[in-house]
Amino acid sequence: MAPPINILSSKTADHVSAICKEYNISLEQFETLRSKSVEAKSVAYCPYSNFRVGCALLTADDTIVTGANVENASYPVGTCAERVTIGKAVTEGHRGKFKVIAVATDISPPASPCGMCRQFIREFCDLQMPILMFDQNLDFVVLRLEDLLPLSFGPEHLQIECGDSSTDNASTRVYV
Repeated sequence: MAPPINILSSKTADHVSAICKEYNISLEQFETLRSKSVEAKSVAYCPYSNFRVGCALLTADDTIVTGANVENASYPVGTCAERVTIGKAVTEGHRGKFKVIAVATDISPPASPCGMCRQFIREFCDLQMPILMFDQNLDFVVLRLEDLLPLSFGPEHLQIECGDSSTDNASTRVYV
């Protein structure tokens, strides 16, 4: 059985400092990811569940991209904040592995990305990438992607290298 997850207070400077050091992000990046993910909740479209989720993503070139969940009357058609944010980053031209993703909700303890989002994140992010999860009180949990998605499946298992469709005509190149 896995040990319980510790919820850390984001108001404690020592904890935040230790997290920043462990995950190789600056205090400024941490604070920006926290505030932008919380702010992104305000644009969530969730008239059915009223469950707002905001997301902020730190790209390889240190740009912060934000997004929020978008629901639909046909529930499965809705899109989670994490997938909205990553899709937005990709379509804005951000390529390469993303550095950090932060998710904020209005519940406590914090909510983690759903299974579908974990797999979606896996497509674009290194397994060592930290995922910051903030609750309604700004307390947080941070885990690496591989902790949330053990024994994961990714493009390398298909012997596919994802290409940059903005620089060549093929969106993928297959190596067999």
